[in-house]
Amino acid sequence: MRASWVQSRRGQSNVSQMHFARQGVVTEEMVYVARRENLPETLVMEEVARGRMVIPANINHENLEPMAIGIASKCKVNANIGASPNASDAEEEVKKLNLAVKYGADTVMDLSTGGVNLDDVRTAIIKASPVPIGTVPVYQALESVHGSIERLSEDDFLHIIEKHCQQGVDYQTIHAGLLIEHLVKVKGRITGIVSRGGGILAQWMLYHHRQNPLYTRFDDICEIFKRYDCTFSLGDSLRPGCQHDASDAAQLAELHTLGDLTRRAWEKDIQVMVEGPGHVPMDQIEFNVKKQMEECNEAPFYVLGPLVTDIAPGYDHITSAIGAAMAGWHGTAMLCYVTPKEHLGLPNADDVREGLIAYKIAAHAADIARHRPGARDRDDELSRARYAFDWNKQFALSLDPERAKQYHDETLPADIYKQAEFCSMCGPKHCPMQTKITDEDLEGLEKVLEVKGGTELSGVKMDKACLLYTSPSPRDKRQS
Repeated sequence: MRASWVQSRRGQSNVSQMHFARQGVVTEEMVYVARRENLPETLVMEEVARGRMVIPANINHENLEPMAIGIASKCKVNANIGASPNASDAEEEVKKLNLAVKYGADTVMDLSTGGVNLDDVRTAIIKASPVPIGTVPVYQALESVHGSIERLSEDDFLHIIEKHCQQGVDYQTIHAGLLIEHLVKVKGRITGIVSRGGGILAQWMLYHHRQNPLYTRFDDICEIFKRYDCTFSLGDSLRPGCQHDASDAAQLAELHTLGDLTRRAWEKDIQVMVEGPGHVPMDQIEFNVKKQMEECNEAPFYVLGPLVTDIAPGYDHITSAIGAAMAGWHGTAMLCYVTPKEHLGLPNADDVREGLIAYKIAAHAADIARHRPGARDRDDELSRARYAFDWNKQFALSLDPERAKQYHDETLPADIYKQAEFCSMCGPKHCPMQTKITDEDLEGLEKVLEVKGGTELSGVKMDKACLLYTSPSPRDKRQS
């Protein structure tokens, strides 16, 4: 779809969406996004120019269907996939990609770390993906020197970053905000550094006693990114890995640096979003979102979870979806899903499904809470279908139609029950939705109440003004 769009841009020194937006150009990608989001094209252009919205769209990802991440658009969900040295292969990862897209992933990150040819896996994923693909280049940088921190050079990092751009990666997590002076602030944490990329860079700095090369070479990375329109996803290397460590000095020091880097990238017209925690108690979520907006001038916030408790291994798609819904409500632009396997193992296809649906619920709930135009339309339509006992329409409108139908059919599988005015919970005689009270019935009741006023009807006191009722008090019962 995008081949003709990007053809004329090739060879230009800066092909980023932000660069065109700041020149007053509405690109084809912006038009496409405006239609998907039901937003004016000029608003999309202005938000991209301002930095509050990103459209991750590498010019080499020609089969991409452009989407937007930002406060003006719907809350988005990312799914992580990736092969590890102990499990999975390229074919399995493409299956996970297809499943993630099926269940509504807005972007997908390939977090492969080894066990396969990483370039081949990435190429297969990008070729098959209609959604933006993100990566974490430090993983392959370390793998390229066979895991040797001693041999890993600054140029190794930049070589892998450009390779990912050449392949068509739409956004990359760049852990440039972790500075060597931040490492001492980790003292006193229970879980230390839990970011895999952050851990690699911390080891590098501790071994070489030099500043983070992704920070010192940040301008070089910008020069690479603007040639391909690759978006920064500035990594939170010091995100908290448990409730105890949330919102501490280490996390906030890095966040301040991420704000500085955001503005440096914007000076070169490079798109930026900023990653966030992590594990955060519910009462600190709003603070974390607002703090990011303040430090990073409202660049889109992209959070992992956050998990609101640490005691539920095997159910962290639930503990984190609670925090994700709250984060989205307070203004987070994209939520990175967590699967039931979090902290336990590499997710399989079923785990991807469970994590994605949990996060689609969280993102949708956030959109409703933020009163986004049309956000509740699907809820209302499903509710009408539920009230009308239109089972097939209920299934079709569900986030996971197959699961909804499966659960219904476990007890009432015959087709005749798709017209039944009950489910197996209440049975045929006790479903309250069978009691159809019409507007005409209620209008008639209003007239009766207007006539009777404050008199007692059947032992219930009626409030004429608001049609509320209260049960008789013990004293009233004694008098009756």
